[in-house]
Amino acid sequence: EAVKSIGSNVTGVQGDAGKLDDLDGLYQTVEREKGRIDILYASAGLSELHVPIGGVTEEHFDKTFDLNVRGTLFTVQKALPLFKDGGAIIMTGSIAGLKGFEGLGVYNASKAAVRSFARTLANDLKQRNIRVNVISPGPIDTAAHVGMPKEVINAFVSLIPLGRIGQPEEIARAALFLASDDSSFVTGVELCVDGGLAQI
Repeated sequence: EAVKSIGSNVTGVQGDAGKLDDLDGLYQTVEREKGRIDILYASAGLSELHVPIGGVTEEHFDKTFDLNVRGTLFTVQKALPLFKDGGAIIMTGSIAGLKGFEGLGVYNASKAAVRSFARTLANDLKQRNIRVNVISPGPIDTAAHVGMPKEVINAFVSLIPLGRIGQPEEIARAALFLASDDSSFVTGVELCVDGGLAQI
């Protein structure tokens, strides 16, 4: 369905970013069908709400870091042989990496790790003129919020200076900016698309 909705010149590859074999399969498909990568948007995220520090289990920690950190790192690493110099890498962070939201300690830390990784990558890839940036969303109206208690959503909205939840299209426009030549002198940046939640 997603492939159909995007349109032509699209190939769908299903996989788990936390599984290296799945990433290998993805990039074999990319190499076979496209030959190279110009822009990579590594967007993976998993959050289990309200797990206080005393309730964190090894399983919860491993599951969160495997997808959010390990998955993002290896998504980028395994793409690099196909990357043309002068391209752009965008990773999804979260304002949770800045705020320390209660009950989200493992998630907060995982997204802070993504931000740190992006800084290092921007330095590591400077000789290839590959720009690396992070988009850190605030609350966005996606399937991730389905089933979230209304009082939690309302509490977030009350803290957002712009007074509403963001829309997926607003993240897409930020990604388009970071992928385009409009941001040709921008690297190592964390762009918060959060209605001001983490800023004010």
